[in-house]
Amino acid sequence: MDSASGVAAAPNPNSINEGPSSASVQPPTQGAGESSSPPAPLSRYESQKRRDWNTFLQYLKNHKPPLTLARCSGAHVIEFLKYLDQFGKTKVHMTGCPYFGHPNPPAPCSCPLKQAWGSLDALIGRMRAAYEENGGRPESNPFGARAVRIYLREVREGQAKARGIPYEKKKRKRPTHVTTTATGVNLKSVAATQVVDVGGGSGGADGGDDSVAGTAANVGTVPAAVTATGV
Repeated sequence: MDSASGVAAAPNPNSINEGPSSASVQPPTQGAGESSSPPAPLSRYESQKRRDWNTFLQYLKNHKPPLTLARCSGAHVIEFLKYLDQFGKTKVHMTGCPYFGHPNPPAPCSCPLKQAWGSLDALIGRMRAAYEENGGRPESNPFGARAVRIYLREVREGQAKARGIPYEKKKRKRPTHVTTTATGVNLKSVAATQVVDVGGGSGGADGGDDSVAGTAANVGTVPAAVTATGV
């Protein structure tokens, strides 16, 4: 009796300790892990976009008179871009500078430093996205205003002349050959089908290219089978 009761008493405490402990300890551990896990780090683009957006909001706050985001227009965006020129690092030669139009001037000059056109163009792209992500409507986005696009084009052309570095647009390649090839395959397939219907055998496959030969050959086997059956 004592041994039986001892054996029976041993597993009971073990089973009680294991059951509740596993049920009570594991879920808090998972919950604590989920709550304590750090959020995914932002990409370089998202971090830069957030910094640019905060800088613009601070600019509106310090503006005289102060501006709200709802009253911001394309003209205010251009003022913001000109304000950023004081932090630029790109030498833009003035018209009267002897190094005007020289990409590699041999000596320093007193021309001002400004924001490069490429930096401003990328900034406007990030700000357009940030404006809509923060509740702005696309049709009223001041960063996509026509005046801003004109200003950026003028900056690009002016800096190209002053620095002697032309900006060329990348031409997009149009896959015209793919469309032409696909059209040619369809036309030749139809022609091969018509030849088979008339009873020309596999003659349609001789004059075609490699892409059409398989189609013509497959269609050409149909009259051969029909002829054999008829015989």
